[in-house]
Amino acid sequence: MTIIKWDPFRNVAALQDRINRMFDDTFPHHGQGEDVAMCDWQPAVDILETAAGVVIRADLPGVRKENVSVEVKDNLLSLSGSRNPEASTAEERYFKRERCSGSFHRAFSLQGVVRPDKIRAVFKDGVLEILVAKTEEEKPKRIQVDID
Repeated sequence: MTIIKWDPFRNVAALQDRINRMFDDTFPHHGQGEDVAMCDWQPAVDILETAAGVVIRADLPGVRKENVSVEVKDNLLSLSGSRNPEASTAEERYFKRERCSGSFHRAFSLQGVVRPDKIRAVFKDGVLEILVAKTEEEKPKRIQVDID
């Protein structure tokens, strides 16, 4: 089973972040005393293949499991959710703020036959691990060969 990352706006977020940084460097926030990041965020994801199937690990620090959704439709695995911004008070004055919040969406194309009922997800210590089990046809079969 091969997983192909599908993200039509992959470079748009990086470009927007670069433009924001360029404007922040050129026109600093004089008098405000804070550098507030304005960004959309996407969790970092590792995808690997094991004997059991394909594993997708997503870093989701500060995200509650109730705010995470994993869906599979037409061999497209969608991971979405949101991270709420931390509440701040009037007496707090940020010097730098880079941790982004808000909603996110990632989608991955699953190649081959996928059974949604065989997909398992575990959320522990800020890491979501999704196991897409291989079908019986995909698992390697060992055949004993008798040699005379």
